[in-house]
Amino acid sequence: MKHKDGKPVSHPDKKSRAVPMAIMFFVLCGFSFYLGGIFCSEKDKIEAKDVAKVVSSPKESSIAPLQIKSTAFPECSSDYQDYTPCTDPKRWKKYGNHRLTFMERHCPPVFERKECLIPPPDGYKPPIKWPKSRDQCWYRNVPYDWINKQKSNQNWLRKEGEKFLFPGGGTMFPRGVSAYVDLMQDLIPEMKDGTIRTAIDTGCGVSHILIFILVSEIIRGIYLLEVHRILRPGGFWVLSGPPVNYENRWRGWNTTVEEQKSDYEKLQELLTSMCFKLYDKKDDIAVWQKASDNSCYSKLANTDAYPPKCDDSLEPDSAWYTPIRPCVVVPSPKIKKSVMESIPKWPERLHATPERISDIPGGSASAFKHDDSKWKIRAKHYKKLLPALGSDKMRNIMDMNTVYGGFAAAVIDDPLWVMNVVSSYAANTLPVVFDRGLIGTFHDWCEAFSTYPRTYDLLHLDGLFTAESHSYFVDAISTIAKGMRWSCRKEGTEYGVEKEKILICQKKLCSVSLFAIVLAPGE
Repeated sequence: MKHKDGKPVSHPDKKSRAVPMAIMFFVLCGFSFYLGGIFCSEKDKIEAKDVAKVVSSPKESSIAPLQIKSTAFPECSSDYQDYTPCTDPKRWKKYGNHRLTFMERHCPPVFERKECLIPPPDGYKPPIKWPKSRDQCWYRNVPYDWINKQKSNQNWLRKEGEKFLFPGGGTMFPRGVSAYVDLMQDLIPEMKDGTIRTAIDTGCGVSHILIFILVSEIIRGIYLLEVHRILRPGGFWVLSGPPVNYENRWRGWNTTVEEQKSDYEKLQELLTSMCFKLYDKKDDIAVWQKASDNSCYSKLANTDAYPPKCDDSLEPDSAWYTPIRPCVVVPSPKIKKSVMESIPKWPERLHATPERISDIPGGSASAFKHDDSKWKIRAKHYKKLLPALGSDKMRNIMDMNTVYGGFAAAVIDDPLWVMNVVSSYAANTLPVVFDRGLIGTFHDWCEAFSTYPRTYDLLHLDGLFTAESHSYFVDAISTIAKGMRWSCRKEGTEYGVEKEKILICQKKLCSVSLFAIVLAPGE
């Protein structure tokens, strides 16, 4: 695989692996199968064309012509309207309960994979536009009364007519999430001045805290070690709920004050051993801060230390199908500028060259600046081709093959958010993505993505193929997309290079576009 700046990328932890042609076909099929197809109401299978289409490679290419038969995919039964293949609750009973293994990713074997299009629920409507969608959604898009029965008494949500409404409350937020966030900001001033940018909610029910900021709920033992691993040095961990404020709350927790006091003391002892210190505490919220330097971790060298220090020979950033380790990952002493106190504040950090780019093969300050400039120009071009981008019609966006998060940075002022995906086979550039104040994850596009169907409004893919082979594959993909009820068109790039095209495909609910995929050429 090439770096987007044209430089070869080495893979220190994996053998280099060529991208097979089938990957792109799986990607497009996968989006229909797994992210959900939005179609008109007819349930009959589209009649397959009986003509085979031959897609010839460019004359200068040595690749043999690709035989593509234009076919059609049937629609799955309504039982699959919420199907997420690799995190399917219907398959949980096949796996053990140890560390909740059954809830991890378990992709179905080849013979169990579905080759059909995921249907929307009956009565599905285009989602309510942002920012109204923060407070309400169509009930028919998530037609489950059990959600209302289980959560309405907690003030999380309530069903009203054709909609689910989100009042902004919850078990621990009797005065609403806004008041909860205000209290957190009082306890953590860094939330107001741009020091804190990215956050993770580790105990979220319907994403209220993720929307408004940070983490909640209780985490113990090995899970807390993982929280320590992913938290930046100097970062904060916020706990709301048992056993915090046990002195006043224990009667409502079906326990005793002695048990809750013991739990709190054990939690405090464990966090201290992991180099956290209690930063502040008020009412139902306690805040701990992870150590900014490594001086605290010297005590972990003792053989009887618990939890122990992780083996330095293991890659601490390895996270794709990597078991959680029962040990403390000590931050690298080389990344002094990546600690909370030293990293540029938001929004300056978005365009500042991250210190950790030097750890990436081919990474440099000049490569970063080039990528940043390239995406500013390309994003403007995208908006000309796809006017919905940057409007209230598109909110949830995925960049399927990012390097430094350049596309996400270029659209940062638009009313949208971008999930940056780094290939599990490419160089690990996620540290750069996070240091910029963006979010991202690893993924192998030979597998289904772990998300609910119909999640994204736009899927963007750049740089999967080289410029030389791009046109060859674009034609093949267009043919397959038609069999999945997509409408596609080819457009020119921002530079007007004839052999490079941008492929834009759209799914529709009758005449209404639900989302599109943009396939851009590599460099």
